[in-house]
Amino acid sequence: MLTTKILINTVEKVKQFSSIVSRQNVECEIVEGIYIIDAKSIMGIFSIDLSEPVELRIHSDDTAILDSLKEFIVQEA
Repeated sequence: MLTTKILINTVEKVKQFSSIVSRQNVECEIVEGIYIIDAKSIMGIFSIDLSEPVELRIHSDDTAILDSLKEFIVQEA
C-alpha cells in the first residue's frame, strides 16, 4: 500500500484529482481525522475539511500512480 499526503483545497483541484483517481484500477481512500472516504467519490471528498492536507492511501505498490498525482502531493516538513 502506498501512502502520501495530498492537498486538494479548491473545487478545480478536487475535480482534477477525482478524474485522475477514477481512471485508476485500484482502491484509493482519503483519510481525514476519523473519516475514511472513497477517493473516487467526488461527493465524499467534498464532505471533509480540505483546507489542510489529508492522507491518501492507495491499495497498490505501483508508484506510477503517484506520478500522475504529483501536483497534489505535499511534502512533510
